[in-house]
Formats: sequence, C-alpha cells, structure tokens
Amino acid sequence: MKGEAEQSWAPGRERQIVTVARNVSTRYLAIIAETVAGMVMLPFNLQHLGIAAYGLWILLGSITIHFSVLDLGYGGALVKFMAQYRAHRNARALNEIASTLFFVFAGIGLVAYGVAVIVAFNLEHLFRITPEQAEMGKWVLLIIAIHICLNFPFSVYGGVISGFQRYDQNNMVAIVSTTAIAVVNYVVLRAGFGLIALVAATTCVRIVAYFVYRRNAYRIFPELSISRKLFCRGRLREVTGFSIYSSLIDWANKLNYQLDTVVIGAFIGSGAVAVWAPAERIISGTQRLTNQLNGVLFPAIVDSDVTRQQQRLQQILLVGTRLSLVMVVPITAALILLADPLVHAWLGDKAASVAGTIPIIQILSISVAIRVGNATGTTILKGAGKHRMLAFVNLATGLANLAMSIALIKPFGLPGVAYGTLIPIALAAIFIVYPAACRRVGLPIAQAVRHSILPAVWPAVVVGMVLAVTRHISSGTLLAVVLQASGGGLLYLALFFAIAIGRRDRALYTAKVVELVGRRRLAAA
Repeated sequence: MKGEAEQSWAPGRERQIVTVARNVSTRYLAIIAETVAGMVMLPFNLQHLGIAAYGLWILLGSITIHFSVLDLGYGGALVKFMAQYRAHRNARALNEIASTLFFVFAGIGLVAYGVAVIVAFNLEHLFRITPEQAEMGKWVLLIIAIHICLNFPFSVYGGVISGFQRYDQNNMVAIVSTTAIAVVNYVVLRAGFGLIALVAATTCVRIVAYFVYRRNAYRIFPELSISRKLFCRGRLREVTGFSIYSSLIDWANKLNYQLDTVVIGAFIGSGAVAVWAPAERIISGTQRLTNQLNGVLFPAIVDSDVTRQQQRLQQILLVGTRLSLVMVVPITAALILLADPLVHAWLGDKAASVAGTIPIIQILSISVAIRVGNATGTTILKGAGKHRMLAFVNLATGLANLAMSIALIKPFGLPGVAYGTLIPIALAAIFIVYPAACRRVGLPIAQAVRHSILPAVWPAVVVGMVLAVTRHISSGTLLAVVLQASGGGLLYLALFFAIAIGRRDRALYTAKVVELVGRRRLAAA
C-alpha cells in the first residue's frame, strides 16, 4: 500500500473554506451559463424550427429525462461512499465501488436504450402528433437516447470527482459544454439544417464532454481503476442499503416537477408543449438560482443530528427558511406582476406562445416559492432521520400532482396543469412537511412562522403593490423589465433588513458579511 504521504487524493490537504467557495462559486457560474444559454437560444430555436418541431423536441427531451429514474438512487449513494472511503484512505474500497457501479450502470444504460427504441417506434400511439412528426421524432429520440445510454456508466467518473469534493471540475466542464452546445446549435440552424441534424450535432458535443469527465476523474484520483475483476456483490449490497430511499425521493421529484410536459403532449399535443416550455424554463431557472443554500446546509444538519444539538437544528430551520424565502420571494413577486411585459419583451409580440405562457409563469412562480421556502424543512427531515417519511410524502404528492394535472387539463387547459402542480405541493408543504420539521426540532409552529416566514413575506406585499402601479410605465424592452424587477428587489431587501427583522438579526447578518469580506481580503493579501 502506498504511504499516506503519497496519497495526494486523501482528505485533509485542502483548505475547507477555499474548497467550499470554489465549489459554490463555480456551481453558480454553471447555473448562470445554462440559464443564459437557455434564455437566448429558446426564441432563436422557436423561430428557426417552428412551434411544431420545437414542441416535438421539448416533448422528446422530457421523455428522456425520466430515464434518470433508472439510476435507482445509486448516483447519490456513489458520491456518499466515495467521500466516506476517501476519508478512510481506502483505495481498494473506492475502486470496488466505482467498478461495481460502472458495470451496473452499463447494464442500466442498455436497458434505457431498449426502452427508448420501443417508445421511438410507437410515438404516434402515445402522443397526439402527426405521422410526419412521429417519423422525425423516432430518429430524434434514437439519437438522444445514445447520450442517455452513455450517461449512466460515465456518471461514475463524475461521482468520483464529486465524492472527492472537486465539484468545481464538474462545473467547469458543464460551463464549457453548455457554451459549445449553444454555439453548435446556432451554427447548425443558421446553416439551414433541421431538427435531426441539430440533435445529432449537440449529442456529439455531450459525448465528448463525457470523456473529459473521465480524464478529470483519473487526474484527481490517480489510483482509480475500473475493472470487471473489482466488481463486488458485497459493495453492491452496501450501496443499495442507502440508495433505496434516495431513489424513492428522486422518483417523487420526477412526478412532481418533470411529468407535466408528458401529460401536455399526451392530452393536447406538441404545440402546447412549446407554449409551456418558456414558463418552465423561467421557473426551473428560478428554482436552481434560489435553492443552492440548502445543499450546503445538509452536512451541518447531519452533524447536528448526530451530536444531538437540538438548539442548532432549531436555528438552522428558522434562519435557513427565512433566507431561502428572502432569495425566492422577491423574484416570485416580480414574475407575477411583470410576467406580461417580460414574455412580450423576451419572445416578441408575434410569438404564438405569448398569451398562453403568462398565466403559467404566474401560477408556477407561487409553486417554486413554496418549494424553495420549504426546502430547509425538507432538508431537516432528510438529514435528521426522517427520510423515510419524507420519501413517502413526496411520492404521494407526486401522484396527486399527476392525477390533478390529468383531471384539470381538459376543462382548464395549460393553467389546469399548472394548478395541478401548485395545489399538491402547497398542501404537502403547509400541512405536512413544515409542521413535521418543526416537530423534529422541537419548535412550536406558530413561533417558527412568526420568526422565519412572516419577516420574509410581508415586504413582498409592499413590493408587489409598487410593481403593480409602475409596471406600465417602462419602455417594455427586456432591459427595462429587468431593471424594474431589480428595483423591486432592492426595495424588498431594504424593507427586510431595515424593518422586517430585529436589531439582533441585523447585527448577526452584518457581522457575517464583514467576516466573509475580511476573509477574502486576508486571502488576497
């Protein structure tokens, strides 16, 4: 065995503050890159492909997203056990787990491609599309499924990188590949090619990125060895014991947040998917930008639970919920009040999807505010021994979402699907998850609401009234809408910091900001 001095991959060498800052900052850069690319390319693709082809593309992409449920929770378990055995400096265990899951994922990838083939040759029986769309969609889905198939085994390399706390490496690859895909997308459509050529070209870029992940994994963990001889059934049983409930939560999230497009395609058609897509793009981007805090809180929650620090769990629930709401509530208020000028400025007045997209954004923005605001409570339950209950609540919420969306789509159209998403999420958050989190940390619900929710919500009411009065005075350009929303956000922060919270909390937040700024200056010096 190599000596500890030679194990450059072992923990304890990196500075934790630098590691966290590096990982979080590059994660936000990746999110911004994906959001900007999506916002810029959506109207371009819609214009060059047309509503029917673009809606078909989105519909088929939403189908392949659901193949990730075949992960069976092993992706999250891989990261967990990589970090665990890295801490033990056990290279043998690391390679056994990586090799075992590589071959498990390779088999899952082949199954996924087989399912994709079956769906591809039966599209006209599953969705309301024309025979011409079914023929085009068949080839598009078969091409997309190639990168889905390869994603499973290659995800082992990304998991190794994440388990070694080098998220920044994955994030940088994501930024570069997102940019490359956007450039290839633009070039292919400007050259006059259609949807099939576009999907083939962007799929090639994604496959190249997989090999970059592989190279980075071997660079970060030089002793990495993926071999059939290292496949170990004992390791598979060990990992499976953790992955079961993780997979349940993942399946529930798919039902809650990613099945709406399939429902729309099945009951209305691909044209309606194109109307839904801009709203879904904005809402998913909002959630990703505002929900990064709770991933950082998870290790602290686990540590507090193990060491029985109940008071610390209470503070995490109160402060985490409040800060999560502070990040998402002003954006929600802006989306509700400025959805009309935003969509017209973004997509153009002539876009057929403008009128139908506006109410969807307004309804789903409330859903994402509840989801992000309740994320700390969800993380408390997941990290403090209530993950089984959380898994079954999420699963029930997802099934209710699916049932309500199907029931409401005929009488109410696309807004009915949005309400089918909002209502179960709101009921589960308000009446089950948040009260359960309060009970877990030993806080009365009324006290938790008074200290964590009300201070973050009432300033948004004032901002909403201001935006309602002023939303018609801007020039209507995208820049004007962004500036107006930013002004509302600054007003919200001023009200929150100066009035909504007390002197003690203001002093605490100020001290933390000064501490972070001081550390950065010290590091620079």
